[in-house]
Amino acid sequence: MKAALYPNFQKPNALACAREACDVLHSVGIEVCVSGRFSDEFADKPFVRSEDIQESAANADVVLAIGGDGTILRCAKLLMGRETMLLGINTGTLGFMAGLEADQLDKLRLLTTGEYEISRRMTLDLTYHSSTGDMTYTALNEVSARSESLRISDFEVFSEGYLVGRYRADGVLFSTPSGSTAYALSAGGPVIEPDLECIEMNLICPHSLFSRATLFSAEKHLRLTNRTPGEECLIINVDGELHLRLEENCSAEISRGRHNIRFIDLIGNSFHESLCRKLCRPIK
Repeated sequence: MKAALYPNFQKPNALACAREACDVLHSVGIEVCVSGRFSDEFADKPFVRSEDIQESAANADVVLAIGGDGTILRCAKLLMGRETMLLGINTGTLGFMAGLEADQLDKLRLLTTGEYEISRRMTLDLTYHSSTGDMTYTALNEVSARSESLRISDFEVFSEGYLVGRYRADGVLFSTPSGSTAYALSAGGPVIEPDLECIEMNLICPHSLFSRATLFSAEKHLRLTNRTPGEECLIINVDGELHLRLEENCSAEISRGRHNIRFIDLIGNSFHESLCRKLCRPIK
């Protein structure tokens, strides 16, 4: 079995966690790889091989993303279209998508026994029309669109060609169930179990007394059209990255992603248990 590390050493304790993970993996006969740019950090561990992360993403059995949720999201992008499994190890602030905490590394031994569960997380594909042709980007959490100038925007949302609604708001979010506990939660959306398959739409600060999150079947094809007059653009982000400009009367499509991401659960970590532990803060 082969494991690759994808660490974010800007996070506290990430280096110590990565080094300990290497030792645990090696002790049970798992081959360990890490990017050559981190070779100095593992120079005293001759069993750790240097390998480009793109190559590891293609041929490793599992990639360990060591950091916070942002680290896990970036790592997931490398695994699109591959059968390689993803295990997040939290050394960040929240780490809601992580399967292990830094003090649970002994559980890595279960990788060799098959005593784990795999959760296949759906993604979203954004098709963006540009002067150079159509481009497709994939999100694990959400696609967001907001006014370029932070003023209120006018836009329309269609489902399978039928008008869902015309809206005035600061923007709109299209989220996966995994993303329901991220930006969508802050925008007032519901918590959705990650094994469900649907597309969640939330308006951002809508200018309306009656606005609620809308759930679409995962098989629906949605279209967002900017109707803000003048030169006001909507700026589209995919998992908080990219800055695509959607001009007046231009559209972008959102649909179920072509690929799922395979997350590993080594400890039978209940979604609701994790939700309560990490997001339900007691009132003092």
